[in-house]
Amino acid sequence: MQRIRLRYTKRGRLRFTSHRDFQRAFERALRRAAVPMAYSAGFTPHPKVSYANAAPTGTGSEAEYLEIALTDRRDPEKLRELLDESMPPGLDITEAVEARVSGLAERLTASVWEMRLEGVDPADAEHAVEAFNAAETVEVSRKTKNGMRTFDARGAVASLGTTLETHDPQADRPTDQACAILRLVVRHVTPAVRPDDVLSGLRAVADLAPPVAAAVTRLAQGLFDEETGTVTDPLAPDREAVAAAPADRTGAAEAAAAKASA
Repeated sequence: MQRIRLRYTKRGRLRFTSHRDFQRAFERALRRAAVPMAYSAGFTPHPKVSYANAAPTGTGSEAEYLEIALTDRRDPEKLRELLDESMPPGLDITEAVEARVSGLAERLTASVWEMRLEGVDPADAEHAVEAFNAAETVEVSRKTKNGMRTFDARGAVASLGTTLETHDPQADRPTDQACAILRLVVRHVTPAVRPDDVLSGLRAVADLAPPVAAAVTRLAQGLFDEETGTVTDPLAPDREAVAAAPADRTGAAEAAAAKASA
């Protein structure tokens, strides 16, 4: 059985698709591309697809991940191309790599987010960010299926700042109004702290209230490096293992030949 890990996006209007909507679109793409999927056992077999930490509905993303299990081997790049052609524009399959190192979910410990706050003066946003960063705790409340829950939004935020650059100047309703752009790195903790929780925290500490809903995009997710404060690529260990495999096989063959000649 071959396992392939995929990176995909949610762009433009497709950021409003729910995780269940994406699942249906992806399973249709698997059938269109004639992917030799492995299936679960039982009365209702389903394709073996493992989703990892999907972004909330309404947020865009450049870094969503999943893993599929195949009964026959396929070239990851050709498979990516077939699946990408079968997906709606905006739900784009951008990378595929053979799974060689276990624990993809364990490598997703933090996310890098961008928030575009239209109608907010960048100076006001900078003031709010300074107040948020200076606070030891910032309590916010969110409605859950079990009622309102209050938790600290500050502890999960590894970094928060303003920037003049956006990942895509044509994305998410650009206008001529004032627009503050925030970049933040949020650790994946329990309970999960989402970008809208950070916005609630900015409102609590500095009364920052954007006149329209923020356009939120996940730029990256992966293993958080405490020393550098960066988020690393979660597929890098698999790519490195794939690249090292031919050299390993060559070395093993040479060692076996040397032993035989001795």
